[in-house]
Amino acid sequence: MQTVRRTSFAKLSQKELSAAVARHEMLYSGRMGGARAVFAFCDLSGLDLSGRNLADADFTGAILEEANFAGSRLDSASFFACDLRRANLAGASIRRGDLRGACLRGANLIGADLYEADLREGTIAEKDKYGNLRVLQHDVGPSEMGSAMLNSANLERAKMGGAVAIQADFTDAMMKGCRLVRANLRQASFAGANLEGADLSSCDLSGCDLSNAVLIGARLTMAQTQGCDMTGALTEQASGPVPAELATPIEDLLASHARWVETDGRDGRPADLSRMDLRKLGSLSHRLLTALIAPGANLYGLDLEGALLQGSNLQDADLRSAKLTGADLRGANLCGAKLNRADLRDAKLGPLMISDARLLPARLDQAEARYADFRGADLRRANLTGTDFAYANLGDADLRGANSADADLTGAKLPRERAQALPASA
Repeated sequence: MQTVRRTSFAKLSQKELSAAVARHEMLYSGRMGGARAVFAFCDLSGLDLSGRNLADADFTGAILEEANFAGSRLDSASFFACDLRRANLAGASIRRGDLRGACLRGANLIGADLYEADLREGTIAEKDKYGNLRVLQHDVGPSEMGSAMLNSANLERAKMGGAVAIQADFTDAMMKGCRLVRANLRQASFAGANLEGADLSSCDLSGCDLSNAVLIGARLTMAQTQGCDMTGALTEQASGPVPAELATPIEDLLASHARWVETDGRDGRPADLSRMDLRKLGSLSHRLLTALIAPGANLYGLDLEGALLQGSNLQDADLRSAKLTGADLRGANLCGAKLNRADLRDAKLGPLMISDARLLPARLDQAEARYADFRGADLRRANLTGTDFAYANLGDADLRGANSADADLTGAKLPRERAQALPASA
């Protein structure tokens, strides 16, 4: 089979492109005169498609080098064997997109949604006049993702088998259930990424940064891990003391704590769960945990829905992916806590009244809350100094009186009335 480079690509102008995209959007909205956008083997390099609806569009084999797709809707679009070098796909939605064989070298996919996208190897072949198959490709090899920026991207259940992503940046990416079998990931950064249940079998992870990554249930069979930095990585191994090691059963400790709260300290005693790995508890929903002492505790993925945690010390605790819907966290200390992708809808994070003259504000200063859901949460007077809210959903959150100095709100969804009052980034 011969490998050749295609030389005939239809070069479109920005005006021609905009007209085709407008017709596609008309079709998508059910208006008369619409037509599906087909840009197969077209040259759209450097053109602007930002913020447009191009779901189900066909870009097969197209040259899209340095094209701007920022914030566009590209769900189920075909980018099969495309040249997307240095393209801007930041914040784009490419759910279930076909990116097989696409070249993404140096592309910007920061915050992009690639849920169930297909990024496996792929080539286009055609028959010549003699009946021989010829593989068509651009100036670079297929499935090339070297130095691509995928930090904070959603790659949950994406297919990346055999992909070449040398020195790519997957920092803080969501990669649950991602299939990366045989991928070449040398010197890539997965710092803080969630690889729970991902298949990394036979991958080349030499020199990778996996610090603070979630590797629970990840398959690393025959993977090359020489020189990997796995500092702080979360695996099935306990990150600290576990409840089974306590002299008193955990349920007895929590029951004693509840009595201590209910009797204003006359009976029972406060529970001290500092730096403990509590993941196996599964659920503490609606439990009375007021003034809990649990700094540095591992509560990853725990169900704390409706829990009463007023005035609790959760400094530096790991609450990533935890369910805190409707939890009462008034006056709680969450300074430096990890809250990435936690569900805090309708949570109470306002001030706790200590006496008639004293209010204790909740602390989230220096916390990591990337992609966390704060819709409807009460954050009045909360200390949000230096908090990382990148891509978090703060829609309908009450932020009156909150101190958000130096908070990172990159890509965050803000309440309409507060969008102008809060800083855009750190």
